[in-house]
Amino acid sequence: MNRGRREVLGPGRLVLQVQDRPEGTPLQDGRWELSARTAFQPGVWTEDFVRDWPGGCLGLYCGGGWHGVLPLRRLSASDSSRVKAYRKHVRDGTLAPVLLWWVDHLDGWLILDGHDRAVAALAEGRVPECVVLTRVSDEEAWRREAEEIAERHEQRMAGLGTDRQRTVLERAHADTLASLPYEAGSTPFLPLPGGRAAWDDLAARAVFQCPGD
Repeated sequence: MNRGRREVLGPGRLVLQVQDRPEGTPLQDGRWELSARTAFQPGVWTEDFVRDWPGGCLGLYCGGGWHGVLPLRRLSASDSSRVKAYRKHVRDGTLAPVLLWWVDHLDGWLILDGHDRAVAALAEGRVPECVVLTRVSDEEAWRREAEEIAERHEQRMAGLGTDRQRTVLERAHADTLASLPYEAGSTPFLPLPGGRAAWDDLAARAVFQCPGD
């Protein structure tokens, strides 16, 4: 993998420009953010943490999304030897973070690394400390959006009469522009080798209760 420009956004936040993506990873060419995350919405690591494998259920609700965590393998038991070792690290405050990948079409996170560390933290009554990998907007895309926003901003400013109104709008405009380069972009996907026939074969072996689906 060739890495281009790096953007350090502050403690715990880094954006990398990826070129020549490495095989066997979710990375595609473009801009990716790595950010530390220690707090989540209620339910993310409880009812929306998929513990069953491989027959888990995602609670996708209209308007509310899901925002849960999906493992990529069967979870170890909380009393397994490896998890027990990690639980000591949790108590000592030395446990390495769990690596999550934000997938926008799933409206949730996949665990890329740290399945047993996540189980250990939860067994100790803690929310796992995480590092989140997120695809963010490419420079060309966010600059184009910034130009469109700036044009609409100028039109709104022309109709304002008081200094206070103009100050409030200017501040909101500046905040919007500052966030554009780091908004989550669409998660890239690669075509399945074998096309539709390969997909139909995989789906037929995965769907048990409703073959018509």
